[in-house]
Amino acid sequence: MNLPKKHEALLWSIAFPGFGQFLNGRIIKGIVLIVLEFLVNTRSNFNSAIISSFNGEIRKAVEVTNYQWLMFYPCLYMFALWDAYRDADGKKTPFSYLPFVFGGFFVTVGLIYSQRIKPFGLLFGPVFLPMIFLIPGLFIGFIIYKFALKTNQK
Repeated sequence: MNLPKKHEALLWSIAFPGFGQFLNGRIIKGIVLIVLEFLVNTRSNFNSAIISSFNGEIRKAVEVTNYQWLMFYPCLYMFALWDAYRDADGKKTPFSYLPFVFGGFFVTVGLIYSQRIKPFGLLFGPVFLPMIFLIPGLFIGFIIYKFALKTNQK
């Protein structure tokens, strides 16, 4: 089974932001996204937070996370996904950015409240709670996307 190029680019960007841009031949944009990914990831201590979270050490994940830097990550990540998906498509589908924008927004909100929503913040921390918030963000984004397409066709 062969994936459409836009899905392949999207999956490579999920693995590492910037790789989808390389696949699409957007080398400079890919390099910029990889540098930004590396900068935000290292300054926020995100990998340490991920390791601690996956080992069930949520309090340690909260302690090592630099939230000022990690706040940049959701929008950077979702932009890289959308950009790779859009460029690989060849056609510019109107409003295709909406699920990605709402996904990034909801992940950011999940990150902001990851220490404050009791008991979920203490159970899921700065990694898992934002990931859970991605689900309603994408869902709402897809609903608005479908609505915008229908409204635009009239």
